[in-house]
Amino acid sequence: MRPVAAFALLLALSRLSFAQDTGTLVKVGSLQATTPADWKREKPANLLRSYQFRLPEVNDLPGCEVAVFPDSHPNPDKSIPKWKNQFIPPEGKTIDEISRTTKWEVKGATVTVFEIVGATWRYKAAPNDPKSPEMLLDNYHVVWVIVAEPEQATHIRMSGLAPVVKAQLPAFEKWVKSLR
Repeated sequence: MRPVAAFALLLALSRLSFAQDTGTLVKVGSLQATTPADWKREKPANLLRSYQFRLPEVNDLPGCEVAVFPDSHPNPDKSIPKWKNQFIPPEGKTIDEISRTTKWEVKGATVTVFEIVGATWRYKAAPNDPKSPEMLLDNYHVVWVIVAEPEQATHIRMSGLAPVVKAQLPAFEKWVKSLR
């Protein structure tokens, strides 16, 4: 009987391990996609976020963050200038020299990506609250994504130290492109 019990325990543990390696199903408007398995789900920092994840460390640097903001503004021409104003470019550069905007389509939505690399981020936990303290975060890389569907829009932001975001960017883009 012991071999049967040991086998059952081994089988249960392997299923538990498999369940932990599947990622999290994230709803983005009417679309959804499963995150990579190594993204650690966290409690959202505030009510504006529906999901929040901590991505793995890179070369002993802290992992970057991915946050999902439902019910957001669908127009990049309104959102991107606000995001640009949150950054201080390195000396001798302009914001436009260290940022780029791209677009692609996923099933049922237009995806606009605004990316800024190597700037100082004037970060406020509550950007619309004048009492929210501002922190200066150096050498940051931030990627904002606007997923605009006909009736709704969601913003997704990946942010962290530049080398960490650079390392995580391929998996992040693959995840966004897998929205269905």
